[in-house]
Amino acid sequence: MENNKLYEKELAFQADRRKACVEFIKIVHDLWYDKSIELVLFRNQLLDRNVSDIINLHEYAAKFVEKPINVFDSVEIARAILTSDLPPARIDIGKLTYEYHLEDNKYNDALSFVVDKLKDAKNYVEIKPKDVVLYGFGRIGRLLARELMAKIGKGQQLRLKAIVTRDKNDEISLEKRASLLRYDSVHGDFEGSVSADLENEALLINGTTVHMISAAQPEDIDYTKYGIEDALIIDNTGAFKDEEALSRHLKSIGAAQVLLTAPGKGVPNIVYGVNHNNYDVATTKIWSAASCTTNAITPVLAAVEESLGVIKGHLETIHAYTNDQNLVDNMHKKYRRGRAAALNMVITETGAGSAVAKALPSLAGKLTSNAIRVPVPNGSLVVLNLEVGKETSIEGINKIMKQYALEGELVEQIKYSLNNELVSSDIVGTSAPAIYDSNATIVSADGKNLVLYIWYDNEYGYSHQVIRLAKHIAKVRRYVYY
Repeated sequence: MENNKLYEKELAFQADRRKACVEFIKIVHDLWYDKSIELVLFRNQLLDRNVSDIINLHEYAAKFVEKPINVFDSVEIARAILTSDLPPARIDIGKLTYEYHLEDNKYNDALSFVVDKLKDAKNYVEIKPKDVVLYGFGRIGRLLARELMAKIGKGQQLRLKAIVTRDKNDEISLEKRASLLRYDSVHGDFEGSVSADLENEALLINGTTVHMISAAQPEDIDYTKYGIEDALIIDNTGAFKDEEALSRHLKSIGAAQVLLTAPGKGVPNIVYGVNHNNYDVATTKIWSAASCTTNAITPVLAAVEESLGVIKGHLETIHAYTNDQNLVDNMHKKYRRGRAAALNMVITETGAGSAVAKALPSLAGKLTSNAIRVPVPNGSLVVLNLEVGKETSIEGINKIMKQYALEGELVEQIKYSLNNELVSSDIVGTSAPAIYDSNATIVSADGKNLVLYIWYDNEYGYSHQVIRLAKHIAKVRRYVYY
């Protein structure tokens, strides 16, 4: 009898929790589409999530901050945000709920708490939407297109207006481009609509026209013919990698700035969150988003350098294979990369060790690096072996990294994993460029040598870093609360 009562009580609780999730999901979408306010939960995206996703994210949040955070608390805070007079913003409701627990005796209700915590929003300066052109449409280009169109909202930030390829825009090419955007073997189907518009030589993505421009070289394009002005050109072709080559984009009519999705020579190499403020947006015309590996390790190294000091170290990246490698054994200009990618672990080089110094000059000459390409299509891992200046312990370094993942300038860049069963497929689709594996950390007996394991989705996590940098360059970053 008692077991039946307990079971009925559990069912009632689950029903109430799911109803709260439904209300929470509605508020999340009302805020986004009506007010351009995006809610996240400790950097985890909440848009287009289902009830089970919301429950799981709250359970992760409770473990992460070691406080009883639940969806009932989130609904209360979300209601308060919905009734507040706020500008377009990105707000971490997990952090707000955590702080509400800590300060629950200080405020009369959730609304007074939210108004006080978000009072800096009144200093918000209105932003002007920015036209964006994707130059190239490979792995990164398509992920950028997906994310830009899925999160366009009311179009107040980045507006994808065109995609440039070398293909002629005939019916077959357009449909193939549409299909590659619609379906993805790694990231799954695009949660929206994509169709080819042959008459206008365009793709219709979620009902919005994105022009497909055929061009052999950047100088040939007049973007203003497509209604594009003062555009940010995001080059993901891999063909233009230095200042001289990238400057060719600026000869196009209607182009204003260039962002390269690879390491660049003679241009600022930026890891957003670490060194993006070191260059003047008004005067710097060409930017590089560095590499996926550099974006994965630099935030973590910045945290270690600031907290403990890095004396020296070595990084080994265990990287998913890329389309630079051969599918079967064949000629290749680089050693070992000619061997079948899906059948071999392949030792190769990486410039990530030296590239870190471009974002963190204090680490110049302190790091060596190498890479091993492995037979997985996506999802990579960096093993950081560091000698540090201050003694620490497993608990000590984990506490440091958890704090950086919770507060400060690197909360978008570092995700702190509590998962003791974490494997590479688990991190596919993670928007943070660095996932710190807290359960794998090793510290020597003297506390001076660390081995840190940093996972990263080398496609999706990197694409989000590109978008963050693009918003900074375009001066369309909203008010944020993390």
